[in-house]
Amino acid sequence: MAEIKTRLLIIGSGPAGYTAAIYASRANLHPLLYEGDQPGGQLTITTEVENFPGYPNGVQGTEMMEEFRQQAIHFGTEIKTGNIEKVDFSKRPFKCEDEKGNVISAETVVISTGASAKYLGLPDEEKYRGLGVSACATCDGFFYRKKVVAVVGGGDTACEEALYLSTLAKKVYLIVRRGVLRASDVMQQRVKDKENIEILFHCNTLGLFGEDGVEGAHIVKNVGTPEEEKFDIAIDGFFLAIGHKPNTDVFKGQIELDNEGYIKVDGATTHTNVAGVFAAGDCADPRYRQAVVAAGSGCRAALDAEKFLMEHSEV
Repeated sequence: MAEIKTRLLIIGSGPAGYTAAIYASRANLHPLLYEGDQPGGQLTITTEVENFPGYPNGVQGTEMMEEFRQQAIHFGTEIKTGNIEKVDFSKRPFKCEDEKGNVISAETVVISTGASAKYLGLPDEEKYRGLGVSACATCDGFFYRKKVVAVVGGGDTACEEALYLSTLAKKVYLIVRRGVLRASDVMQQRVKDKENIEILFHCNTLGLFGEDGVEGAHIVKNVGTPEEEKFDIAIDGFFLAIGHKPNTDVFKGQIELDNEGYIKVDGATTHTNVAGVFAAGDCADPRYRQAVVAAGSGCRAALDAEKFLMEHSEV
């Protein structure tokens, strides 16, 4: 176990973390970045990325994140694989401890730990991840033009995803476990008015099936009642829209979080309520959750950290 000193500790990788590292390295801040359990973040479980500028022919998510990573290393970022498991933001320099017991003493910290999509917990979700299962219609909807897809959920997010997909897909099933939608009245009406959206109320997904990808879903209606009925639907894509969980548990009690666990930032900046601690990417973004937005916030976090260090040169 050792004590490591750094001017800037970046916790988390992905577009936000790697971009923060690139900017911080070029500003001679010599950042130390901890990648976490999933280096590159959620994009590494995505197949083709077609909506990130600079890749006119698309790019594999893993390939793009590796290019981000190599660019950060090229400019001098030190990268460690592993997790930060304890933090103390009560005073500067901040003390953070990794899974091996090493203590990092950091003058500033950028948190870019991302958010994880909530899944139903079906084994088939993992089996077909990247082969028809997605948690981002904006990211992957383009691949389902003129095809049939299903969206799981009954809130505003699910309705928004279904409406978006309805502009691309031939047909959209909206699988809702309750007998009503929880979305706003306006959103509900828009979904009901769409001819190619079919709402399956009182329905739960039992599993998925297909040879080389998703070809259908096993559905149960009115589960646990005398009217229980099981049937299959033929689909090409299965979209989860039941929410996201920000990866911020380790920061509880150290910085201000909202009711869902997202890190609160100060207005248009990346400042948290703790001076010298900044947040970027999906862990502080319950709305957009897009790679290009995360990268932009990583840039802003590095610039905010650089400015902070210039104004607080003495620890």
